[in-house]
Amino acid sequence: MCGIIGYYGNEDAIPILINGLKRLEYRGYDSAGIAVINGGGLNVLKQAGKVKELESSVEESTLKGSVGIAHTRWATHGEPNDLNAHPHMDETGTIVLIHNGIIENYSNLREALQKEGVTFKSDTDTEVLVQLIASFYRRDKLSFEQAVRAALQEVVGTFGIVALCKEEPDVMVAARHGSPLVLGLSDGAYFLASDASPIIEHTRNVIYLDEGEMVILNSDGYTIKQIYKNKVLSKAVTTLNMSLEEIEKGNFPHFMLKEIFDQKQTIMDTMRGRLILDEGSAHLGGLMDCLDRIENASRFYITACGTSWHAGLVGKYLIEECAHIPVHVEYASEFRYRKVIIDSDTVVIAISQSGETADTLAAIRKAKEMGALTVGICNVVGSSIARETDCGVYTRAGSEIGVASTKAFTAQLTVLSMFALKLGRRKNLSKREGINIAKSLVGIEKTIESTLDDTSNLEYIAGETVKANNFLYLGRGLNFPVALEGALKLKEISYIHAEGYPAAEMKHGPIALIDEKMPVVFIAPHDLTFGKVISNIQEVKSRRGKIIVVTDKKSKRLDKLTDYQIVVPTTHTRIFPIVASIPLQLLAYYLAVLRGCEVDQPRNLAKSVTVE
Repeated sequence: MCGIIGYYGNEDAIPILINGLKRLEYRGYDSAGIAVINGGGLNVLKQAGKVKELESSVEESTLKGSVGIAHTRWATHGEPNDLNAHPHMDETGTIVLIHNGIIENYSNLREALQKEGVTFKSDTDTEVLVQLIASFYRRDKLSFEQAVRAALQEVVGTFGIVALCKEEPDVMVAARHGSPLVLGLSDGAYFLASDASPIIEHTRNVIYLDEGEMVILNSDGYTIKQIYKNKVLSKAVTTLNMSLEEIEKGNFPHFMLKEIFDQKQTIMDTMRGRLILDEGSAHLGGLMDCLDRIENASRFYITACGTSWHAGLVGKYLIEECAHIPVHVEYASEFRYRKVIIDSDTVVIAISQSGETADTLAAIRKAKEMGALTVGICNVVGSSIARETDCGVYTRAGSEIGVASTKAFTAQLTVLSMFALKLGRRKNLSKREGINIAKSLVGIEKTIESTLDDTSNLEYIAGETVKANNFLYLGRGLNFPVALEGALKLKEISYIHAEGYPAAEMKHGPIALIDEKMPVVFIAPHDLTFGKVISNIQEVKSRRGKIIVVTDKKSKRLDKLTDYQIVVPTTHTRIFPIVASIPLQLLAYYLAVLRGCEVDQPRNLAKSVTVE
C-alpha cells in the first residue's frame, strides 16, 4: 500500500527522492518521510500529511546527501502522525528503515525486545523490525547485511523494505516478501522502488525482485541474494515499456479525468492485434501454451478484489453465455480462506490492475497448490501475478495513477470479452455471432468518442444531485455488475453512500430507503431485460425517487418516467457494459469535484493493496 523509493549514487538524492514520492503518492498519502546518509551521518525528516508538506519542510532544512530513502504511507499500525510516519530508526539512531507490508508477529517481537531493554517511540510494526535488525547488529556483532537477513528470518508477514546503516554508510539493503520491489540500473546509480513509476524518468533498465529475495548495494555495484539461503542470484534486466507521459496529467485537472478520457485509446490498445474479425474470434498469445487445458476445464473460478471483482462478474456472464462453462466469482480475500472445490480440471482466473494485490496473490498460490491452472489478467508487466500465474493476458491500459480505477476496469472488461469470444468460438458460439461481437468491439472507439465528446449533461445531473447523501444503482444481467461498479466509484471519491443491486432485488429491502431525496441510477439498454427494468423504474417513480437512467436510445416511455437520461450509442448487448461504465465514472467524478473532494487521492484509500 505504501510508496517506497531509494537512491544510491553520486547526485543530490533529495530532489530524486521527493519527486519519486510524488510519483508514488497514489499508493498512500497520510504521512511521508525521508532519510539520507551524509558524511557518515544519518539525517531523517518525516511528518504527517501529504508529500507537498514534507517537501516544504525539506526545502527549509539543510538535508542533503547522495544516498537516501523515502516513504509515503498508508497507515496500518498506528494512526497517521509524525511518530508513526516512516522512516523508522532504532533507538540508537544507527539503522533506518522504510517498509511496506505487515509484520504479523510484531507484538511478540516487540515484547521480547522490550525485555532486552529496547524503548519504542511509535505504534508501528515497522519500528519493531528496525529495532530487531539493530539488536542483531549490536548484540551479535553481525554486519549490516547479515543483521537484516537474520531479522527477516524471525518475522512472519509481508514486507518490502529498504534500510540504511550510519556505521556502514556505503551500503543499502532491500528485501521483499509479499510486497513488490523493483531495482533500477543507471550508469553507476541505482534506484529502488515499490513500482516503476518513480524510476522511468531516470532509467528503463530494471530488475524485479521475486519473493524471498534481497539486494545489497555498495560501491562495487549490486548483489541479489536469497534471504533465507544466502545464495547469490543472477537475474535478467528488463526494459520498461512505459513512458513518462503516461504518469503525467497533461492539461487535465485530475489524473482520474485524464484516465477516463484515455479510454478512447486504451480500449483499442487492449484489442490491438488480438481480434480476428473474419473468424469472429480472438488471438490471446499469452494463453496459447495452456489453451487445451482451458478449453477442457470443467469449471472456472474468477478471483479478484474491488473493481476487478466487478469485472469478474461481467466475465462470468460472458463466459457462461458464450462457452457454456460454469464460472464461480470469488472475492480473493474469501477464496484464500474457504474450502473451494478445485482439481486439475479447474481454471482459476485472477484479475488485478497492479498485479500485486496481496489477497489475489494468495488465492493464486492456493489454487496452484490444489492443482488448478492459473490465468492472470493484469496491467503491469513484470508484476507478481504476471510472473506467478501459468499463463495470462496483459490489459495494456498504461499507468493508472488515480486511486479509483477507470481505464483499467474497461480494459479488464475488454480482455474478458475477448477471452469469452475465443473460448466461445471453440465451443458453442456461432461464427455469425462471434463476428457480430468482434465488430462491436472494433466499433467501440467511435462509441466512446461520442460518449466523451459532450459531458455537459453529466455535469448538469451532478449539479442537480450533489446534495444527495445516498444513491442506489440498479441493473439486470450483465449490467448488474455495472451498477455495482458505478456505486463503488461514487462512494470512493465523493463519499456519498451508494449501493448497487440487481434491479429486481430492490423490492427485497432497498426500496424501503427510497424517497424524494434518493437518486436511483438504472442501467437500462434496450435489450431483453428492458421491459422488466421499466417495471422497476415505475416502482421507484411511485415512491418519488429521483430517476437517472443510462440507456442506448431515447424513448417516450423513458421520457415519462425518468428525471434525467444519459444516452450512449447502441452497441452489442455483451459490449454495452464497457460503454455504460464510462458515463458512470464521469458522474462520480463531477459529483466529487462539486463536493470539493480530493479526486485522485480519496481518504483512507490506496491504489495498490499489498496488505491483507
